[in-house]
Amino acid sequence: MQKLRLGISTCPNDTFIYEALVCGLFPSQFEWEVTFADVQTLNEKVLRGELDVAKVSCGVLPFIQENYQLLSCGGAMGYGCGPLLFSSEESATFDASQETLLPGKNTTAALLFRFWFQKTQPQKTPRISYAFFNEVYDALCTKKQKQGVVIHEKRFTWKRDHLGLLTDLGEFWENETHSPIPLGCTVAKHSLGKSTIQSVEEEIRRSLDLAWARPQLVSDFIRKKAQIPDDSVIEQHIRMFVTEFTCNIGEEGKKAIRFTMECSIGN
Repeated sequence: MQKLRLGISTCPNDTFIYEALVCGLFPSQFEWEVTFADVQTLNEKVLRGELDVAKVSCGVLPFIQENYQLLSCGGAMGYGCGPLLFSSEESATFDASQETLLPGKNTTAALLFRFWFQKTQPQKTPRISYAFFNEVYDALCTKKQKQGVVIHEKRFTWKRDHLGLLTDLGEFWENETHSPIPLGCTVAKHSLGKSTIQSVEEEIRRSLDLAWARPQLVSDFIRKKAQIPDDSVIEQHIRMFVTEFTCNIGEEGKKAIRFTMECSIGN
């Protein structure tokens, strides 16, 4: 049996999609060796060629296309689901002179922030630093950081934690490009060959079908991996980030990927 190295995050949309596959809930023709990590770490692993199949940021695609192929399923793309730019203060406006904390250099969140900044602050240069996505949120809540871009489950708890919304980067992207927000995608090494890659896509779709067929969306596996073990937050997360594009990116999704590639190269 062929062994494949798979990398996914612990976020509910990833664990929802891939649970049946990684937990052996259906017969697979592969032996899956799974790495769970935050998205920036997965991006870096793929840049180094350390994974055979991985869920990565769409923003990293231009830098890996020589070695990896974009799959038509298993990603995170949609409308109304983009990264949010927050202030540590409830009532504040964006300050271009202040540093903005982003969840990883190669993340789509970083790309969308730069896209927004270039369009709205064309004469200025952004001050940027990077941290893991959970560290960005914690830094805002503790007021160690004045501005930052938030992704994943934390986008559902900001009102409770008294942060100030500066702008919805996903909404800005939608208005400018008239395409869905390309957050994450699944890629596979070209060297696996067409037949193996096709089988991988079939198994991802089967895993996703089994997840939707469950009576309850949230399982123990998903709950234990989540940053916020609250079923209502987890279900919101799944319904927001697991969309029709997760099963098949289609023509709209391909359009969004093309825009992303152009923006990435420009940055």
